Amino acid sequence: MKNICFYFHISEPVLLKRYRFFEIGQDHYYYDDFHTNEHVDYQVENSYLNANRTIAEMIRSSNGKFRCSFAISGVALELFEQFAPQVIDSFKELAKTGSVDFLAQPYAESLASIYDTAEFEKQIGMHAEKVKHLFGIKPSAFFNTELIYSDEIGEIVSKLGYKVMLIEEAKHVMGWKSPNYVYKHAYLPKFKLMVRNWKLSDDLSLRFIANQLTAEKFISWIAALPEKEEIINLSFGYDSFGIINNAGSGIFDFLKALPYHAMEQQIAFVLPSDYVKKVDAVDAISTPFPISWGGKDKDLTTWTGNDLQQEALSKLYAVSERVHLCNDRPLQRDWLLLQSSNHFRYMSHRDTWGSPYESAYDAFMNYTNVLADFLERVDAQYPTTIENEELSELLKTINNQEKEIAALEEEVKKLRSRKKTETK
Repeated sequence: MKNICFYFHISEPVLLKRYRFFEIGQDHYYYDDFHTNEHVDYQVENSYLNANRTIAEMIRSSNGKFRCSFAISGVALELFEQFAPQVIDSFKELAKTGSVDFLAQPYAESLASIYDTAEFEKQIGMHAEKVKHLFGIKPSAFFNTELIYSDEIGEIVSKLGYKVMLIEEAKHVMGWKSPNYVYKHAYLPKFKLMVRNWKLSDDLSLRFIANQLTAEKFISWIAALPEKEEIINLSFGYDSFGIINNAGSGIFDFLKALPYHAMEQQIAFVLPSDYVKKVDAVDAISTPFPISWGGKDKDLTTWTGNDLQQEALSKLYAVSERVHLCNDRPLQRDWLLLQSSNHFRYMSHRDTWGSPYESAYDAFMNYTNVLADFLERVDAQYPTTIENEELSELLKTINNQEKEIAALEEEVKKLRSRKKTETK
């Protein structure tokens, strides 16, 4: 039996304001609240609310058989809370159906999985807590920023307790392998990988109008796949519904008809964490170098491919240990927001879609002006005269102390619970 696994992605960056060189050291607020609010409102009004209403209708009309997952960055959730709380309410209603799951990911849609393992782990924990707080769901499947994956990243995610990770179909990694199976990590056999079918995902999201796509046609393509290929993973930005393909394109009618035609062909809809419990991996995938869903080469070029991007990233993550040590909340907040992958994509010479800047150089200059002020504030907390090794040892000591305190607090809870039981 064939199964469709939908997982939709939402990332809303906090846009930087025009920050001039002479403002360095004078102005410590970096964000364009007006345009960020305007952008969120546009996305919400044209896509997210209509799409959520459509998904809710699909779940009702299929008696809960339509199922899908969402990967929503923590920063996007915060922006919805601030500017569009009705979106949070609509996701809460979807969560109550039991047919929707939320995936874990880095909180700030950052590139920390490449540059800073400690920050990567921290952001995953922050995001899981945010999802649990808002929707009452503990994420059990993982979606990394831009679907970035390597054996090393998979190992980190596995150690955090996740059983499955969603990755991209990169031909130089997959070779002859079809994306329509469950795979496993190169050397961690219990850690499973679900591979995005990029062609069918793009057929729906990017070529919907060109293909004159109907639900019946799309489902017929899936039904015609080889019998043993039983899982088709489809993922793309949620703004494919209403913005990339506007309401007049028929995209919402397409969605509504999808469950009917799927059930007619005996095709089910599944959630990643549920599906991998039922099936064994057919083979291992070895990925020594990072892949992503960016560009034709499926590598990191979109975010790290030129000197501008590499310089900005190296300067940002060079102070990570210092930022981890400080207790300055505004500084910690800026550190989080400055890690968004969108800042570095805007510096790309290739992918300029959605960029608010005139050129990659313009994006770089604005970001590095902001970064220069940020670095001055970090240096005021922990001067560069302090060696990184010294800071690293101090950070390790603090982390060990925090772990010991957490363990002792847990032990106290257990003793109190035991005492209450004994006195009853």
